[in-house]
Amino acid sequence: MAIKRIDHIAIVVDDIDASLNFWQDALGLGLSHIEEVTGQASIVAFLPSGESEVELVEPTNRTSGVAKYLAKRGPGMHHICFEVDDIHETMGKLKLHNVQLIDEEPTIGTGGKKIAFIHPKSTGGVLVELYELTPEEPQRRYRLIRRMQRRLVARGFVAGAGLREFVRTWRNHNRGARTSRQTSPLP
Repeated sequence: MAIKRIDHIAIVVDDIDASLNFWQDALGLGLSHIEEVTGQASIVAFLPSGESEVELVEPTNRTSGVAKYLAKRGPGMHHICFEVDDIHETMGKLKLHNVQLIDEEPTIGTGGKKIAFIHPKSTGGVLVELYELTPEEPQRRYRLIRRMQRRLVARGFVAGAGLREFVRTWRNHNRGARTSRQTSPLP
């Protein structure tokens, strides 16, 4: 069982946008991407820091595990995630040590990773996630980032078009106001 590195530390939040004011704007971490994880009923934002990431997790409904955690404990650290070489082998060894797993079999998480969670009862109160990188993950992350870039560019064009229309309307309005002032008799 080889633990390769800490992949990420997850922080549950009630509003990713508001949380980014600290993590991105104040602290200066870059945002790599935001992804919806339908299987976990959450949206996650990834902020790389060295070889690891901070993962902000916002529930998308009120009944998911993340939502229940947030309601019970409030915002804060949710779990720590370790990258492993072979998730099945790691889970097997943990079972031999009577470690309580939440997932009996790995599921597919963000980016197409194989993931499984260890129950906090076996870890001294910390939710632990294990993940194994799959060959599909780098391509899937690349596609997600490209899709996000295209949306931002498209939004920029829309915002730019709206701004241009606003300026055009404002200029026309001001031209009309100047013309009417120039032609109106003085009191």
